Amino acid sequence: MLWSLLKILVFVAIIGLLAMGAMFLMETSGGVQITVAGTEFTLGPLQSVIALGVLVVAIWVIFKLLTLLIATLHFLNGDETALSRYFDRSREKRGYQALADGLMALASGEGRVAMNKAAKAEKLLNKPELTNLLVAQAAEMNGDTKKASETYKKLVTNNATRFVGVRGIMKQKLAEGDDDTARKLAEKALAIKPRHAETQDILLGLQTKSQDWAGARSTLTAKLKAGQLPRDVFKRRDAVLALSEAKDILDDSATVEQQEHAIEANRLSPDLVPAAAMAARAYIEKGKPRAATKILKKAWEVQPHPDLAHAFAEIAPDETPAARITRFVALTRIHPEDLETRLILAELNIVAEDFPEARRALGDVVEKQADARAYTLMAAIERGEGSSDAVVQGWLAKALNAPRGPQWVCDNCHDIQPEWGPVCQNCGSFDTLSWQTPQTPEIATATGVHMLPLIVGALEDKVEPEAEPEAEPEEDVVEEAEAPEIIEMEAEPVRPDVEPVRPDVEPVVEKQA
Repeated sequence: MLWSLLKILVFVAIIGLLAMGAMFLMETSGGVQITVAGTEFTLGPLQSVIALGVLVVAIWVIFKLLTLLIATLHFLNGDETALSRYFDRSREKRGYQALADGLMALASGEGRVAMNKAAKAEKLLNKPELTNLLVAQAAEMNGDTKKASETYKKLVTNNATRFVGVRGIMKQKLAEGDDDTARKLAEKALAIKPRHAETQDILLGLQTKSQDWAGARSTLTAKLKAGQLPRDVFKRRDAVLALSEAKDILDDSATVEQQEHAIEANRLSPDLVPAAAMAARAYIEKGKPRAATKILKKAWEVQPHPDLAHAFAEIAPDETPAARITRFVALTRIHPEDLETRLILAELNIVAEDFPEARRALGDVVEKQADARAYTLMAAIERGEGSSDAVVQGWLAKALNAPRGPQWVCDNCHDIQPEWGPVCQNCGSFDTLSWQTPQTPEIATATGVHMLPLIVGALEDKVEPEAEPEAEPEEDVVEEAEAPEIIEMEAEPVRPDVEPVRPDVEPVVEKQA
């Protein structure tokens, strides 16, 4: 709107200046005197300017006639294409100018202007490999998907523009949500240009989305060969894909091949926690506990994780709590001050009913970096040591609104995932989940706030009756405190991947498949 108004103002200004110049020339005395063959011609100022313009036009016409005369002479001398080249040069010049104007209009977002210029260029140039692409993109900008699709199909018929046509149709199918057709077109486009980085990325994303892990590994290898991917990143992502192929190794229908994929994933990326856990379970299925222990210890050195502890517990599922504590020393001595190590030790000692040792294992975690899991463990410890219900309920109340601690978070969209996966469930990005504490603070729900009175209770109404002076009831109380019931007061940890500590079941470090 402003640009149109500016053009109108400039046009009016130019007309005004020309009118003022004409009036100035008409009022000016003098002129130009020309003598031809003894005849004098006197021109006034305005007439002189008009004569100069006519002279310029005459010179241009003479030059054009001269070039036409030269082309005619060449034609008469046997050059049959001389005249056609003369007219073609003018047509091509106008065609290329229209093509350039169309590209400028396309870059400026003027789809209708680009369509008109593309049609003009197509008529003048007769070069569809140039003009069809402009027509297709201009049609897409105008929302005419049918016209764009027809033009892309024309590009597919030409060997020189086949890749552009296939890529254009692929982009249309992606916009329509037809991922299956888009994946097939991406495979065809990659067959035409195997080193095209954008097509490789699109195909890899579609293959991981459709869980075509074998095809995705092939595409990933192509990216490595094309130099589009560093080798360390390739090894990490290849391990993720190999792990995805072995995702169901704990099912009854799991094959030996799936177990081998899990072991291969761990070999490619030993620091990948899910790969280490799955590889350990594969070795457990094969009856190789020592190999499983070695894998888990190596992964624990990189990053202590509850999934690794669960897999480590599965190596000897029938051992006693005391024996389990002894065996877990192989893990807990690696990073003794790590938060996960201290929480695991506390859980193991709670199961073994060694509550003072569980409290020592937690240490200052509750004061410095407590989360819902730590508060829940403290509630179990207080219950086990015979504390009052008010104390236990207070710890549970804190656990209700406390942060959940480290979780699987997408590095791309920062969405929190309930469990690890090769693809983010929110944004669909590949290999972006990492075990970390969410950057955004977790906000407790209104439901949780309203539940606090139900958990804590009205403490002022719970006044305990005075103790009887007899000695026998006091001994009974002492005996009850020495053998607390952890099952009744145990609160389920907030983290979805950790089970509650209960003495009648496997400890928290055993994760269900």
